[in-house]
Amino acid sequence: MKILVADDDPVSLRMIERMLQHIGYEVITADNGRKAADILSTAGGPRLSLIDWMMPQLDGPDLCREVRDRNDDLYTYILLLTAKQSREDVVIGLKAGADDYLTKPFHPAELEARLNTGRRILQLEDKLVEAREEMRLKATHDGLTSLWNRAAILTLLRSGLSRSIRDRSAVSLLLCDIDHFKRINDTHGHLVGDEVLQVVSDRLLDAVRTYDAVGRYGGEEFLIVLTGCVDDDLRNRAEQVRKAISSFPIPTSSGPIFASMSVGAITIENWETALPIELFLKQADNALYQAKAAGRDKVVYANYQLAV
Repeated sequence: MKILVADDDPVSLRMIERMLQHIGYEVITADNGRKAADILSTAGGPRLSLIDWMMPQLDGPDLCREVRDRNDDLYTYILLLTAKQSREDVVIGLKAGADDYLTKPFHPAELEARLNTGRRILQLEDKLVEAREEMRLKATHDGLTSLWNRAAILTLLRSGLSRSIRDRSAVSLLLCDIDHFKRINDTHGHLVGDEVLQVVSDRLLDAVRTYDAVGRYGGEEFLIVLTGCVDDDLRNRAEQVRKAISSFPIPTSSGPIFASMSVGAITIENWETALPIELFLKQADNALYQAKAAGRDKVVYANYQLAV
């Protein structure tokens, strides 16, 4: 594990460096407080630090304050090393943001034990961050396909429409439905149907730009939000999406399965008043229904002017 050791005394700095290297730390050193603060602010820098109280340019308590004011996502554990032993000085250091302190001279075993405490706290923090991210992912993404779920993709759509009013830009929607998906489930089983949904999801992501949003709208339906996509671009993009599904068989545990997708498409632009997204979704849904009625594996374009 990386650890920063900051001390302006070269003899003390070298002694601590060797001590920590001996017990397995990757040691990074700094001989003044400003350099130490810069190292701690570097992406991928050490999150465990041993900081001397008295240093040029930036002393230990001021360094602690600067680190705490950064509001980084990842926590930095700071062990303050000091010759000060009064209770008032200790309180000053802890209030500045130090997690622990060690008075000079110190015993190597005590230093190792206190650093182990810091490591345990950082490991716990990592687990909490991981749990938080997992909860966030579950709240916004579909468990089967890993696409945005219905609530999240509708939120992104609302944001995109609001931005289009502000920036006078276009937003296009693709409402997509896998053709005869019930037949796939009935013939091959729901597990194979799930495999088809996963492959279709991957192909949809590959068929759009990285800054477009793809969500599972429900069942075998998908909603794609294309930001800054005007009507002419929409036609090319919609055909790419359709062909991404029907041009190649889908590999499954039951063998390759040919599938296709019907698409209802709509572009919204040149509008000044916010309207409910349900109006545009209804237009796209009507276009999707027409694509199904016309034989499937087709794209039908709605007239957005009917909705604005």
